[in-house]
Amino acid sequence: MTLPDYFLADVDAEPTPALVQEAARTVRRNRARFLAERSTEDVIETLAEVASNWMDPEDPFRVMALEQGPELSGFSREVLQRGVDTFFGRIHRDSLEALLLQELGHGRRLDQFATVEAEFGSRALARGPELIAHFTAGNVPVPAWFSMLAGLLVRSAQVIKCACGADFFPRLFGHSIYAVDSKLGACLEIATWSGGHRDIEEHLFAEVDLVTATGRNETLSQIRGRLPEGVRFVGHGHKVSFLLATREVLSRAGLRQWLPRIVDDIVAWDQHGCLSPHIIYAEVGGAVPAEELSASLASALEEREELEPRGRLTEEEHATIRMKRDFYEIRAAHSTETCIWSSKKGTAWTVVFEQDPLFQLSCLNRFIYVKPVAQLEELLRVAEPVRHQVSTVGVACPASKLESIAHELAHWGASRVCPAGQMQDPPLAWHHDGRPPLADLVLWTDLERIRD
Repeated sequence: MTLPDYFLADVDAEPTPALVQEAARTVRRNRARFLAERSTEDVIETLAEVASNWMDPEDPFRVMALEQGPELSGFSREVLQRGVDTFFGRIHRDSLEALLLQELGHGRRLDQFATVEAEFGSRALARGPELIAHFTAGNVPVPAWFSMLAGLLVRSAQVIKCACGADFFPRLFGHSIYAVDSKLGACLEIATWSGGHRDIEEHLFAEVDLVTATGRNETLSQIRGRLPEGVRFVGHGHKVSFLLATREVLSRAGLRQWLPRIVDDIVAWDQHGCLSPHIIYAEVGGAVPAEELSASLASALEEREELEPRGRLTEEEHATIRMKRDFYEIRAAHSTETCIWSSKKGTAWTVVFEQDPLFQLSCLNRFIYVKPVAQLEELLRVAEPVRHQVSTVGVACPASKLESIAHELAHWGASRVCPAGQMQDPPLAWHHDGRPPLADLVLWTDLERIRD
């Protein structure tokens, strides 16, 4: 299948400032014609149909993603398939309606003034921006897909600015929307341009009502500082995640239950993105000590490599992993407080056990640390340097302990706590960085009743 030239990113040429500005004005006009007056129910039905198509093994856009995606993205087919199934499998009528109800308090507040009992009779209408510009990161496609979906839910035209070399998956999603509903697809523009083109972005910023951005904190600060007065901004900067295994699950039976789930968290999207664990903290006092957990994890990663191989890396990424391996192999040769396990062929996976519990960043691509901690309080102390950067904490523990652990983590600052195995599979309505996924996009109009 060859994609038609619906979007600027479909054309193999960098756009000019004037072209981007005109594209922004075009999708805004198309919104007024095709989207602004559509009902919530109609938009939900269309998006649910698009997602259902992506779950069909014969769907041409899914086939194209899995056949061409490995070469273009570096992810293996197996990793991509899991990622596609995870994201689109949770998009359906019920989940979209639940998202709107959670965010707006009423499922039809984008259509009409509505009230709920808790608001004592006040009525309100939610209004999405006429035009949103999304600046997306290039590490994994899910945030871009969700941004596009959220924008359509709130009836916004959108310009999606993709990172260089990362427009393939947003384009496929955009084309799949076009295939189901060309009028809805006409409210999207997808483009890419190299960094430093402030003139392009200034022309774009002059047209938009809201800018969202995902990426490095420095990039977000630069974008925010250049926006015209009155243009709102929603940013998601660099975040890190980690995993805790409590002493109760560190047993032979516990590992049989939890180890495959922990491996799922490491393997999903090859540990890329803000939701992947850098470290597994293992509580001391379990029947299986942290060193043995590390060895078992290494065996499990070796087995999973056969089923879901890690994707292609650049030579620089390979070199980084080899350098880190060399460092820990030397340390392990001179200290019993460090051990390392690694794939025999290439750099497919690496497990490093360290007695020192201080938080440190992984180089990702299935490179994971395992560190012992006496209890949750020690974990929070040693992770203090990244406290305000933590996104997700995965927890392997008895179900009876999960809420109490989550309570402590929430007050410490973590914005999401989930069972191990679900770190890269948040529900559709999760609060990214602790912020509401739709409510941050809309503005409100209140309608007051006549007083007696």
